[in-house]
Amino acid sequence: MAEATLPRFVLRHATRRPHDPAIREKEKGIWQEWTWKEYLDHVRWIALGLVHLGFERGDKLAIISDNRPAVYWGMLAAQAAGGVALGVYQDAIAKEVQYVIDHSDAKFVIAEDQEQVDKLLDLKAGLPKVRKIIFDDPKGMRHYQDPILISLAELEQAGQRLDGERPGLFEGLVSQGRSEEAALICYTSGTTGVPKGAMISHFNLIKAIEGIQQLEHYRPTDQALAYLPPAWIGDTFWSLATAVIVGFTVNCPERPETVLANLREIGPQLFLAAPRIWENLVSLVQVKIEDASFLKRRIYRWLMPVGEEVARLRMEKQPVPLRLRVLNALGEFFVFGPLRDHLGLRRVRFAYTGGAPLGPEVFLFFRAIGINLKQVYGQTEITGVSFVQRDGDIKLGTVGRPFPNTEVRLTEAGEVVCKSPSVFLGYYKNPEATAEVLQDGWLFSGDAAMFDPDGHLIVIDRAKDVTSLADGTKFAPQYIENKLKFSPYIKEAVAIGQDRSHVAAMINIDMENVGKWAERRQISYTTYTDLAQKAEVYDLIGREVERVNRDLPEPTRIRKYVLLHKELDPDDEEVTRTRKVRRKFVAQKYANIIEALYTDAGVVPVSSVITYQDGRQATIQTELAIRTVGEMREPVTA
Repeated sequence: MAEATLPRFVLRHATRRPHDPAIREKEKGIWQEWTWKEYLDHVRWIALGLVHLGFERGDKLAIISDNRPAVYWGMLAAQAAGGVALGVYQDAIAKEVQYVIDHSDAKFVIAEDQEQVDKLLDLKAGLPKVRKIIFDDPKGMRHYQDPILISLAELEQAGQRLDGERPGLFEGLVSQGRSEEAALICYTSGTTGVPKGAMISHFNLIKAIEGIQQLEHYRPTDQALAYLPPAWIGDTFWSLATAVIVGFTVNCPERPETVLANLREIGPQLFLAAPRIWENLVSLVQVKIEDASFLKRRIYRWLMPVGEEVARLRMEKQPVPLRLRVLNALGEFFVFGPLRDHLGLRRVRFAYTGGAPLGPEVFLFFRAIGINLKQVYGQTEITGVSFVQRDGDIKLGTVGRPFPNTEVRLTEAGEVVCKSPSVFLGYYKNPEATAEVLQDGWLFSGDAAMFDPDGHLIVIDRAKDVTSLADGTKFAPQYIENKLKFSPYIKEAVAIGQDRSHVAAMINIDMENVGKWAERRQISYTTYTDLAQKAEVYDLIGREVERVNRDLPEPTRIRKYVLLHKELDPDDEEVTRTRKVRRKFVAQKYANIIEALYTDAGVVPVSSVITYQDGRQATIQTELAIRTVGEMREPVTA
């Protein structure tokens, strides 16, 4: 296996299974399909096209795009030519795009469409190392004349010509590849500063997938949906590496907005989602139940607790009484099966959540309706995944046990430390940061955790985020936030309290769900800010906070909360592209609100900037209400 690389797996599938489907994309309402032979042809032509443009071994190819076949062909093409691929978040603001592309020394960039090309052309002066921008979708670009641009179709044509002139060149390039060479640079989310580029080798990827394959048995006939950002290790782990090693079919959605509809069409056997997506699915179900007929609501509310109790007993390896088995069978017929079908998860064998802890209520919901949801755990620096819950050994609140090829221990401070063949090569151009997390082959994760009596790992929070109240009471903000986000009416939450007298929370309402709730009650509103500051909405969220408090130890219960006037936004650097809160930045930006949560103030003034369609901006002043938990001002029926 020493010489194994991802392009070699593509060659193998194209030789052994040339006519089996490798990748699909829905375009203009029709699913387009490429076989493994066709998949290899595109990788070959793009690789040789890059070589024609001057791509050399060790060069970097950056890709900024939604999930499209060209993304994965481009990554493999760069690797086949002896280079390294890296993804850039497609919704990243200009300075983030510039930093990643320039820091990585990328000489070539594949951009999905006109929007991304325009972004790169505006940054051209700040990207002196970029030689060519290769665009996939030519729509709207007929009159673009900049010599730095070349279409993907033109690039592939150049690759075809070179293939005809020098037959065997592609195979020769692939044969020179070595498993220990970097295959990807995956930039971290940058919660504490600028993103770092984690260098991940072919060997790392292959060993990580060998580790999970010893526990989860994927099949070449399986289907997966590629909809997560290609810049995130979670997508490249499954949609790129696992797909080409196992040989299953990857499906790319028509547009980001059609993911749920495409999910129902595909009915994949493998499905990975970040916690926010699982939370959104629960919210979707809860809102639809509220809009359903009286009879359907009664049946759901009767049988859903049965499913949760059965799921809990099975996870605790306790016998399920006959009465519950009968009721659960009724639930399967009337509620659980239809729900799985509606969500597009009726054929799922393996469903995963990762990237951050998932609230136990959300996790239990999906186990209750018969979805084999499992928590996985890892970091970009260990190739994405190193822990997974085993079938028949699922426990709420844990991330399971490590892969068979992974060693793990906890430091005296409770930090998770791992050794594995999947541990990355280091951070690109950052030896100091590498030395901090990589010591004698051991990866220091920065996560605080503990083992339960059965050897399951319980991740508490980022070690730096676990904090104490003024009286010394320890609490984990992320744990409280996850419980809050189980509510369909809460989109984001930030729990605070370090060195303070009590825990408080800043909350983002879910505009869509709270808006529907308000409309049903004939509560008029105009903007997000207007809706969030309604007394009725404060009471609605107050009920949700009280629900969370019932499950928290008394000293760590939320005493006060405020509904923010705007959503936390990656473009404002308040959260990362993977929706992780940048706590230090948020604490500084909202310092006046945080201070008000610890005074007797009933309101706190804030200013916000609104942008009109014509580009004009205006600053508006707003007063946010500070509410004590349990303080109700309006009768409300949630």
